[in-house]
Amino acid sequence: MPVTTRPAQAADAPAMAGLLNSIIAIGGTTAHQRPFDAARMQAHYIDDPQIIATTLAEIDSAVVGFQCLARPDQNHPDAADRLPADWSYIATFVQVGRTGQGIGRALFSVTMAAATGSGAVAIDATIRADNTGGLRYYSSIGFVDYTVLRDIPLRDGTRVDRIRKRFDL
Repeated sequence: MPVTTRPAQAADAPAMAGLLNSIIAIGGTTAHQRPFDAARMQAHYIDDPQIIATTLAEIDSAVVGFQCLARPDQNHPDAADRLPADWSYIATFVQVGRTGQGIGRALFSVTMAAATGSGAVAIDATIRADNTGGLRYYSSIGFVDYTVLRDIPLRDGTRVDRIRKRFDL
């Protein structure tokens, strides 16, 4: 079954929220810990003015993943999380049970075109150190480690390292 991609739209927010909420429920692979409703999904991953592109992946018209590329928040209160203004950052979510099927690669081919057109010089992917699948995915598409954020607290108080990877454009 071929993967098709297209820009995410407001009408996709419920399906995107369902996909991400199933990942959140399992735990251990996303920094998100609070479930999304459609309104929060739309505000965070579709309508935020910092977004360069959010791309949806579908198989047989069913949402199986999405990837967001955004400009960094230069007003972020934590300087350690603040990226240079000419960078972008990426977030990728693939339906539980569908990783390793080329969905992430299909999404990244679209994201690369958006990144190149945005004027960004690099893409940051900050991944929980215990997310071995995410670390493997980003390495497989050419991201390289550049720093580690140590002992970062999650919303529930759990402390995890975060690996920062970069892809130079």
